[in-house]
Amino acid sequence: MTINVTPLEHVGVEVSGFDINEALTDSIKAELKSLWYEHAILVFRDQDISPEKQIEFSRIFGPLEIHPLKINTSDEHPELFVLENGGDKDSFFTAFYEGEEIVGRLDWHMDLHYTARPNHGALLRAVVVAEEDGLTGFGDLAKAYDALDSETQDLLEKLEVAYSFSMQRRHMRYVNLEGYEPGPHSPKKPADVGYPDFADAVYPAVVTHPVSGRKVLEIVEQFLDRVITPQQFGLSNDESIELLERLVAHTKKPEFTYFHQWRDGDMVLWDNWRAMHCATGTRPGIKRVINRTTIEGDITLGRVDSPE
Repeated sequence: MTINVTPLEHVGVEVSGFDINEALTDSIKAELKSLWYEHAILVFRDQDISPEKQIEFSRIFGPLEIHPLKINTSDEHPELFVLENGGDKDSFFTAFYEGEEIVGRLDWHMDLHYTARPNHGALLRAVVVAEEDGLTGFGDLAKAYDALDSETQDLLEKLEVAYSFSMQRRHMRYVNLEGYEPGPHSPKKPADVGYPDFADAVYPAVVTHPVSGRKVLEIVEQFLDRVITPQQFGLSNDESIELLERLVAHTKKPEFTYFHQWRDGDMVLWDNWRAMHCATGTRPGIKRVINRTTIEGDITLGRVDSPE
């Protein structure tokens, strides 16, 4: 069995040459894990995947954790977190963008980033492919860091940034709100959809990946709130805001991103310590189901911001 690796557009790779239903040798498993750390985003096509095989395959990359938002976990397979559009929960996740009604659109983010202990990664499996739209975007924040000028890199090495959890998108400071209107049933507080509330999480603006040692730009638009004590590092509040605006725009450049058009038999694995992701959403009534397994994050990369 020979693993074939084909670069995707801009970031990540497609991995082929094996059947998930066959017994994988230790050397193949080690090669897959090495590719994960090297490229952060792995795409697998044309696999005949059962929930059990998804769970088994995911364990190659680390212990699995049960997603803390249990309202979406599978009763039969608690390791699976079910992402569904076109179901009875659509009203909570519907909003308007330039007048168009969209279900399940998500800004660029890293999972559980708001806890200061993000999970290590996740594997998505297509169960029902949307008839149209329903793309998932991935962005490589190590490549985004590498492309910064040295002056900005040196400054970021000194800074910390805070993330503040909010259910209302219109309160997020660095997402694009132009043309946005919340839906009539958009939740106003975490408890409305069974989420806990979270204290602010603080991260170094540049995180060293615990395994690969790559420098990762720890800037993603969702929940991004502020630079911690910018004046201490020679920045005014206005300058710190402008810096974050510039960095958010930088992370979303095409050369650092890949948008996956789902097909039957697809899986996508990403390293959540290095890559951000987003979802384009679907129009109301379009069925889309993705099963997700979550690889445990055993390292706290940030800290919880405790008031003095």
